[in-house]
Amino acid sequence: MGVMPVRELPVLTADCSRCFGLCCVLLPFRREGGAFGADKESGTPCEHLDAHDRCRIHDSLRETGWSGCQAFDCFGAGQHVSQVTYGGESWRVAEDLGEMAAVLSVMRQLHEMLAHVGEVLRRSPTPAAAERHDELVALTHAEPETILLADLDRIRDHVSEVLREGSARLHGPTRPMPADLAGRDLRHADLVRADLRGALLIRTDLRGADLSRADLLGADLRDADVRGSLLEQSWFLSQAQLNTARGDASTSIPAHLTVPNHWGG
Repeated sequence: MGVMPVRELPVLTADCSRCFGLCCVLLPFRREGGAFGADKESGTPCEHLDAHDRCRIHDSLRETGWSGCQAFDCFGAGQHVSQVTYGGESWRVAEDLGEMAAVLSVMRQLHEMLAHVGEVLRRSPTPAAAERHDELVALTHAEPETILLADLDRIRDHVSEVLREGSARLHGPTRPMPADLAGRDLRHADLVRADLRGALLIRTDLRGADLSRADLLGADLRDADVRGSLLEQSWFLSQAQLNTARGDASTSIPAHLTVPNHWGG
């Protein structure tokens, strides 16, 4: 029986210094909606990308009308595709930008799932969670063709089951909440263990709210006011979600995430 190869665990936080600016080249965006300052097609470099694959306006994205870039988080997929999948070959010399764009899209989803399964393994590990984790890691190290042929719906269903079981096992069943809470004042609502998976929380007032053990997987937190909120013990909160919300120094967040620059001190 052969020995299984040891695969390095992908870094799940973005490191632009090891990426070839893939999100600035391979991803499309639209001016409509105000999140981006111009229209751009997939495969076309952003006008602000310099010759060293760095953003010329990175320190003033929100002020210059590019808040969508600041909100975006690749979960480390950019540098992984750059350095592992394509072995350090830049998009500047790649023959098929369409393939690279598709691989980046899939890899970002794999990395996001890895981040959430990793949270279950940290808090309440099980053999099933470890198995899903190993499968995801193996797929991130596969060839582009294998990555593109992956059945993401099946993988996502299996991962979702592990996440729900992990949350229920450690904290008990979550409490159902309405799916659309956009613009609501929830400062005094009981949100401990609330099921907010996929909930619309756009511009929702969550100042000072206790979201301990709340399930926030896929919740839309764009412009949600989380100043003073307790998010440290919430489940499946991502950096991308934090980047779209409005918080401050009094907002508690999980240790593995970072305070967005626009929150200030």
